[in-house]
Amino acid sequence: MSGRKEFRDLASPEEAHETIAGLDIGGGSETVPLAEANGRVLAERVDAGLDVPGFDRSGLDGYALRARDTFGASEGDPVALSVVGTVEAGQRPATDPESGEAVEIATGAVMPDGADAMVPVERTNEADGTVRVDTAVTPGENVMAAGADIAAGERALGPGTRLTAREIGLLSALGIDEVPVRASPRVGIVSTGDELVRPGEELDSGRGQIYDVNSYTTAAGVREAGGEPVLYPHAGDDMDAMEQVLRKAADECDLVLSSGSTSASAVDVVYRVIDEQGELLLHGVAIKPGKPMLVGRLDEAAYVGLPGYPVSALSIFRTFVAPAIRRAAGLPEPETATVEARMSGRERYEGGRRRLVPVGLVTNGDGKLLAAPVDKGSGATTSLVEADGIVAMPADVNYLDEGERVMVELFSPDVRPPTLFGVGEDDPLFSRLLDRLDRPRYLRQGSRGGQRYLRDGVTDIGVSSIDTETGTEIGGWTREWGLVVPDGNPEDVTGLGELVDEDLRFVNRPTESGLRTSLGNALAELADERGVERHELVEAIDGFEFTVQAHESPARRVLAGDADVGLGLRATAANLDCGFVPIGTERVRVLANPERTGKAGVEKLDRELDEIDELLDELPGYGR
Repeated sequence: MSGRKEFRDLASPEEAHETIAGLDIGGGSETVPLAEANGRVLAERVDAGLDVPGFDRSGLDGYALRARDTFGASEGDPVALSVVGTVEAGQRPATDPESGEAVEIATGAVMPDGADAMVPVERTNEADGTVRVDTAVTPGENVMAAGADIAAGERALGPGTRLTAREIGLLSALGIDEVPVRASPRVGIVSTGDELVRPGEELDSGRGQIYDVNSYTTAAGVREAGGEPVLYPHAGDDMDAMEQVLRKAADECDLVLSSGSTSASAVDVVYRVIDEQGELLLHGVAIKPGKPMLVGRLDEAAYVGLPGYPVSALSIFRTFVAPAIRRAAGLPEPETATVEARMSGRERYEGGRRRLVPVGLVTNGDGKLLAAPVDKGSGATTSLVEADGIVAMPADVNYLDEGERVMVELFSPDVRPPTLFGVGEDDPLFSRLLDRLDRPRYLRQGSRGGQRYLRDGVTDIGVSSIDTETGTEIGGWTREWGLVVPDGNPEDVTGLGELVDEDLRFVNRPTESGLRTSLGNALAELADERGVERHELVEAIDGFEFTVQAHESPARRVLAGDADVGLGLRATAANLDCGFVPIGTERVRVLANPERTGKAGVEKLDRELDEIDELLDELPGYGR
């Protein structure tokens, strides 16, 4: 344990902000083509080098003339002028009108010399080379003078201006084809850990390998903040290899971000690389998630070490690093997006650190917002998409009470609550049904979880295959369940008897699952038939307490050879080309919160539940 570095003297979040703000993570300027300047920030003032427009031009279709020739003209007493020519946009005028003359002119065309005004065609009547004008105009009327838009030498745009379509239009009008902009900070991204594999590469779960999430989420965050992400190869947990990758990133980038290998463990070596080869400024912040954060310098580059878990890494990046990248890129802080909501239930925490609680938004029956915690733990990547924002719990607060008003800092100003929020059974038919809805959110936490959330008034709907008096049933279906076995059923399993009596490896579903309850009921019936206690049968099953989360998971364990039998559905077995031993049929119920049956999302689901015959036909073992 001699190499272990413990977290001591955790920095406050305010200290972490100050430390990162003090780092030099880029700046300077570069010149880019105008076609590539959208979204960039001007580094210098841009002055107009010419008048826009560069000539006096007509504002309308009509006739260019001398204003004094129209004085006194009216509808009852029009003035007659001779038409001596025509000028179109993009043409040089060939004729200059004299007193008593007019030139027909198109919108945007050059005003001929001698003409100081123009009359719209709607106030004229031309015939036989003569135009009759029924209104008087003043000098300059309906004419845009040269430089009226912007004059040569005038300040067009100032430094710090973010270039959008409007500014690029102005620069185009000035004939500018390239502009000086703030250089985007180059941010090197290094994910550490021997267990990481890039998406697209082959994964060996038996070795504990997982796909690299942080490199891609962090890179997306860097782009959103105005930086230029550069992904580097994974650094393993070997100090020399890690130092090599980090030094290369430091040599090529303004800021280096690593994720993982920052916690207090003997195998985590990043902090040693920074401490020995650079300057370690901070190790550990009093915040959850994200305590194991590093801040320092490596060669000429700034360095921040993010936690390894995706939710923690993204939370820390968003809270501490993204603002620094925006400052370096010259971008303003994004529009603050916060909403007031009430906690859907009590949230406890006794950690002595500020906590960032991911929450999802849902509207109740009155259309008011509730904030429902959706944190499945820092290692759960689905928390990234099931949460709409963050509720900050101060370090000295131990709980947020149900109904308590909280401010939710949204991940984006564009965040909207889901049209339908549900919790319940993991079911393939309901997954297909969700595809027919607009912006639903559904958490697969089993029948018991669905009933609990519905009973507590958090969700709009719950899906359960366990009998309950909770909620108002708005639809449902039946599904055949049983034992999933390898194709061909090599162990000749015919029912629960072999599962109890034979030496078969079994994989179960969690206690929250309705399938688990159906299995328990079937075992109780078998125990009655044999005249024994149910627990005796349970104890005889090898792996009864070994559970996996999703409805396909037991079957996939069987396919992988990790189990002989798994609890599952006929539809799942058919989809994965497994054998199936039927045990029974259970009814899945869609239950609505009685106070929200009038909610648009619930009404839409209610209608779709009447149209599920096609879905029933697609899934073996399903019926009304």
